[in-house]
Amino acid sequence: MFTGIVEELGEVTAVEILDDASRFRLRGPVVTEGAKHGDSIAVNGVCLTVVEHEGDEFTADVMAETLNRSSLGALAVGSRVNLERPMAVGARLGGHIVQGHVDGTGEVLERKPSENWEIVKISLPADLTRYVVEKGSITVDGISLTVVDAGPDFFTVSLIPTTLDLTTLGLKQPGDPVNLEVDVIAKYVERLMGNQGAGR
Repeated sequence: MFTGIVEELGEVTAVEILDDASRFRLRGPVVTEGAKHGDSIAVNGVCLTVVEHEGDEFTADVMAETLNRSSLGALAVGSRVNLERPMAVGARLGGHIVQGHVDGTGEVLERKPSENWEIVKISLPADLTRYVVEKGSITVDGISLTVVDAGPDFFTVSLIPTTLDLTTLGLKQPGDPVNLEVDVIAKYVERLMGNQGAGR
């Protein structure tokens, strides 16, 4: 379980393409402190398992399903990534409940800078639109954000300087892909309401 509060901007240091998977080596001094085999670390919002850990780098295997559903397949050596360790029991929930299970990908459509913040417009897959509402929560590349506008096939978020400086959203340009995870509570409510209706 994560909160969508990115701990550091890491870097891909190696990529190994396997038959039906990829192996990534990533640098992140903060998230690797005390890390051990089997630990979870969110990489651009995708929950990955630490396979190896040495110094300030860790290695994680990414299966084909994850590569197909997320934007991790587009990563290359030198790519910057958002990194977050799981939330500790009893810690503050600074963002919202994030599972690290990507629901789909969007694309940065437009950036509108202003003096103190920046509005970013992102495309939204049709099967996810029902879960995205104005002032609701959404995870973009592992970052917990508040939806400003929710359109039929897009949404916008407003980014403060800290988010721009410390996450990949400060680097993304129109056309770049981003991982999306909608609010898990909305999905459970939909399922429960559907089952309730079916039982009447």
